[in-house]
Amino acid sequence: MLSDDEIQLMEAIGASGSLTRAAASLGKAPSTVSYTLRQIETRFDALLFDRRRYRLQLTPAGALLVREATRLRDDMQRLTRRVTQVAKGWEDRLWIVTDELIAFESLMPVIQDFDALASGVSLRITHEVLGGTWEALAEGRADLVIGATNEPPTQAGVQWRELGVLSWVYAVSPRHPLAKVKGPLTAEQMQAHRAVVVADSSRRGDGRAYGHGAGQATLAVPSMTAKIAAQRAGLGVGWLPEVRVASLLKRGELVAKQASVPREPNTLYLGWRAGDGRALAWWLEKLGEPRLCARLVNGVDGYA
Repeated sequence: MLSDDEIQLMEAIGASGSLTRAAASLGKAPSTVSYTLRQIETRFDALLFDRRRYRLQLTPAGALLVREATRLRDDMQRLTRRVTQVAKGWEDRLWIVTDELIAFESLMPVIQDFDALASGVSLRITHEVLGGTWEALAEGRADLVIGATNEPPTQAGVQWRELGVLSWVYAVSPRHPLAKVKGPLTAEQMQAHRAVVVADSSRRGDGRAYGHGAGQATLAVPSMTAKIAAQRAGLGVGWLPEVRVASLLKRGELVAKQASVPREPNTLYLGWRAGDGRALAWWLEKLGEPRLCARLVNGVDGYA
């Protein structure tokens, strides 16, 4: 394959169209450039430059050689950096799965702080819903989960701790029939109307949904943002994260209703697979900061 110097020589010839100009740009004698080019062509038994025109031009074989040699050089440099990175205790990649309740905007400052470390660790951030969050960790599709809502699994190698507590409000559109009901809503009144739920992303079984009664009609949507939008439009009713809809409640675009049986706050969890990588350790330490935990759990009021 070509050395870095040989790649630079061929690129200089291709850019200038002349052995003399290429030699000048490289600080070499034209005879040296000509001799090196002949050696490369002999090695590959191929004509790499078309010499029939005023300007030298790469032949298809020459263009292929330069392109692939450059790619292989870059790949080797990346591999070298990754090997050094892992040898220093950093993971090659950290896969983070957040529950859909966790707003990505809340994580952006943390990602910026992590980038400042210049660790070289690639981050992959995806999200799941309800049972799908713990399932991703159990099946090796996550190194760290943030905001899991149901009880942690009892599985070897999986560790967890509480992230915080999320409060809910039962909210309906001002145009919805329940908006005009006086006093706390009974279970029968709530179940008489369709509930909007965020669909469980678990791949096992039929998945679960919270915040609705047995036998109640439901509209399953892909995200909490979609659930808020559906309830604003009067397409259904249900429980929403209190902080995330504070502005909508204040402006009257949603109406908070008392329920005879209120919903208990949800405890959100962090979960991770046991390991000694520096990136995972950094994230776990960062996610121990109380103000950050509160921001992640409560979410962002995007309607302010």
